Amino acid sequence: MNKIKRRNTNQRKIIYEIVKSTNIHPTADWVYERAREKIANISLGTVYRNLKVLVEEGKIIEINDGKVSRFDANTSPHHHFKCEVCSSIYDLPEENLTLNIEPLTNEGFTVNKTFIFLEGVCPSCKGKVN
Repeated sequence: MNKIKRRNTNQRKIIYEIVKSTNIHPTADWVYERAREKIANISLGTVYRNLKVLVEEGKIIEINDGKVSRFDANTSPHHHFKCEVCSSIYDLPEENLTLNIEPLTNEGFTVNKTFIFLEGVCPSCKGKVN
């Protein structure tokens, strides 16, 4: 499979650095606001396009909860937890969760990668809910 060779633009470099600088799993709008501080005339469309390219290149991960896409520069194998109260997304190390894939492999499936997205209430919000 041929990979598309793209120019490494300054805009993409700045967008990548913004995503990489935080662990809050930012939205495209959040990245756009930070990018405008560095490139005053950058458009939201440019941010979206460059985030898509960064995902395609494997430099960042896109996490979509069915409502909004968030982005993560941590590309090591891990899972995510989203708080239903504050909407924060937390990284969960892969070794903290176990998934029994044996029934799948017994049925002939080959599992190459897993991604678990859990939702619930984070420790900070636990006291805020009834």
